[in-house]
Amino acid sequence: MKKQLVVIGGGAAGFFCAITAARLHPEMEVVILEKTSKLLSKVRISGGGRCNVTHALFDIAEMSNCYPRGKNFVKKSFYQFFTSDTIQWFKERGVEVKAEADGRMFPITDSSQTIIDCLMLEARTHGVHIRLNAEVQQIQKEGFVFTITMANSQEMTADVVCIACGGYPKTSMFQWLLSTGHTIAGPVPSLFTFNLPQHPITQLMGVSLEKIRLKIAGTHLIEEGPMLITHWGLSGPVVLRLSAWGARELHDKNYLFDIQINWLPHQNSTLLKDIFMQCRAMHSKKKVINQNPTILPTRLWHFLIQQSGIPDDMRYADLPFKLENIFINKLLDDVVQVTGKTTFKEEFVTSGGISLNEVNPQTMMSKLVPNLFFAGEVLDVDGITGGFNFQHAWTSGWVAAQSIYLNFRV
Repeated sequence: MKKQLVVIGGGAAGFFCAITAARLHPEMEVVILEKTSKLLSKVRISGGGRCNVTHALFDIAEMSNCYPRGKNFVKKSFYQFFTSDTIQWFKERGVEVKAEADGRMFPITDSSQTIIDCLMLEARTHGVHIRLNAEVQQIQKEGFVFTITMANSQEMTADVVCIACGGYPKTSMFQWLLSTGHTIAGPVPSLFTFNLPQHPITQLMGVSLEKIRLKIAGTHLIEEGPMLITHWGLSGPVVLRLSAWGARELHDKNYLFDIQINWLPHQNSTLLKDIFMQCRAMHSKKKVINQNPTILPTRLWHFLIQQSGIPDDMRYADLPFKLENIFINKLLDDVVQVTGKTTFKEEFVTSGGISLNEVNPQTMMSKLVPNLFFAGEVLDVDGITGGFNFQHAWTSGWVAAQSIYLNFRV
């Protein structure tokens, strides 16, 4: 009889495990169980519908530093399947990827459908069976055989199981996994935006900045990068990265905290004083609000002037040093209160999952249950925004499949 692999989860990690195992081991029957009616849903929406396949980092240590949880775990697995392997894998199947200035990598078609079509074709080519609306509620193992019970009370057996069901927002949703004997690192949101519901800065919705420095007051959490002001608060890569590194700390604060914004991280107070002194000398009769010597967008410049108490009609010649100092402090250390978060649906991931000390990073196999594997976000691994979570998905899926092949080959 054919050996049977059941992969629980039809996302990136589950698909990559299934198609790789089916390719390596054509004698094995491979089945994907997806609890919803849709496959590869995160692949479809990632990167604004373009699919951020991976990140253009080719040093394992440097790449590993982009994972707030699971750094040492992914570092070990990356030696088997890394960024260059991902790029080559898709290239061999006719999908070229490109790197953008910020390191994110996308298919040259700029369409996530290209990635989905590639994965689906691979599944068809190697005979992977897919069952939709198949929610798993229980896994039991007797001897060498797993029994999988689904929500409709149907059962199926398997010789080997890979759990790639993604992350869950609540600990209670992991309940069906606890029966395997594994422990769960409690889930908390990661990669979310900051809410400033009462702050007037939301009037600047649509204003974007190429580089600002953001710090969570009273912590060591600090990031630099692009930011977008939205109608609910602050978003963009710098905010998402900060939320990833601070996922547990900000959860403990109930998402009520102050942030310190340096609008001009390439400047300091001495340089700004010199700039304003030049403005006094060269543009003395011009209004401060109309003469912007910085790279800040005009709308933000006007807003920060008003927030500093500088009248709209004040000329540089009349600008008191006290107001200038207040303005400089506002530019370099603007303190804003955050009251809540908003899910960034394209990138949203959950911090938490299967405890990593219970899984072998070189095989993705459980240390507690032989022939039980894990891949993707169900593990307590999560990366910052920029393609890092997909790279972990490809890597963990590939490593699990390779290990399954080595364990079951004749």
